[in-house]
Amino acid sequence: MNKPLWVPSEKKISTSNITILRNSLNQKYNLDLLNYQDLHSWSVENASLFWEYIWYDTKIKYSKNFSSVLKTSNKINKTKWFVDSKLNFAENLLRFQNENIALEFYGEDKTRKTLTYKQLYDLVSKVSFSLKKIGLKKGDRVAAVMPNVPETIILMLASVSIGAVWSSCSPDFGVKGILDRFSQIKPKFIFATDGYYFKGKKISVVDKIYNIKKNISSVQNIILIPYIDIDIDFECIIWDDLINNNSRKILFEQLPFDHPLYIMYSSGTTGKPKSIVHSAGGTLIQHLKELKYHVDLSSDDKIFYFTTCGWMMWNWLISSLAFGSTVVLFDGNPFFPSPKFLLETMDQNKLTIFGTSAKYLSYLKSLNIKPKMLGAFSNLKTILSTGSPLTEDLFDYVYNSWKKDVLLSSISGG
Repeated sequence: MNKPLWVPSEKKISTSNITILRNSLNQKYNLDLLNYQDLHSWSVENASLFWEYIWYDTKIKYSKNFSSVLKTSNKINKTKWFVDSKLNFAENLLRFQNENIALEFYGEDKTRKTLTYKQLYDLVSKVSFSLKKIGLKKGDRVAAVMPNVPETIILMLASVSIGAVWSSCSPDFGVKGILDRFSQIKPKFIFATDGYYFKGKKISVVDKIYNIKKNISSVQNIILIPYIDIDIDFECIIWDDLINNNSRKILFEQLPFDHPLYIMYSSGTTGKPKSIVHSAGGTLIQHLKELKYHVDLSSDDKIFYFTTCGWMMWNWLISSLAFGSTVVLFDGNPFFPSPKFLLETMDQNKLTIFGTSAKYLSYLKSLNIKPKMLGAFSNLKTILSTGSPLTEDLFDYVYNSWKKDVLLSSISGG
């Protein structure tokens, strides 16, 4: 029989959120769920009971409770969840207003920034106030061509606090790729930086943003965030204009569970990328479920995922704010100024959850980099991998060359 790659300690098992969930369900419903397989089977066979429990256990903030958990239909798009409930996605992510660090940002080796939960709330309040003042309303679409910087998160939270629908892509996309996506959704505003850093170089996107506005007639304003400090020669609203007000309180629009939240896209391998709408309530409860029980996330954690704003892992990562965790952001090339930079930075950061892709791990292996020689990674408890399935040799690589006592989880096969 093959030896397991990793076995958690009895203490880790007994104190994990998923064990606590299983024990709580056993007690509440007089069950005898003995392991994960039992729990999974019961959750599928008793969907209404399971998701009702998750609603309360993840402490979802709402202004109106549901009349029923699930209203089924023989058509998937007619099936309704948490019928009659009202909530706001951003309100659930901004439930903390303390001095703990909410966001910690690294822009390669060029810039570093931190924001507390209180600072984050205050900035979202100011931006939300300004966006409403310039005409953003419930149901409007906004599109971001942004690097993975704190301002992107602030703009997203401010937009969805109003009930607008968010869509984003990475600034390294070409103009055609961006237009193929955003021209379908008719955004009212474009959010963008003046550029981004890659391998230490400043890459301007000013011409790209101007071309996008010129080709999407619905766009009324460009909101521009200076990041690499280059001259802008077209009319736009700049970041300082958004935060130049005295707003201290966010008026969260209360919306139905199935109100649109995010628009994401298929890859575009079979024609133009297809728009995929994700609901506020569905995204919220699914993310909270995954983060609490599968990732075992808590307010003590520092969670990182190497992602751009054009990948759904960005959206997933940001939901960690609902737990009071520190969300660590990185933008740029993870192998600049050296292949060891990201690993050394995250070890010094005392990261507890490291999210990446199979491709990143494969490249580390090809360079014969042994993370355990670069740092102790004493706080690291989980490595998450997605984007493509993690191959057998990469499991061996992580346990032999990075850390023995760590949960390596291939969370999706892309």
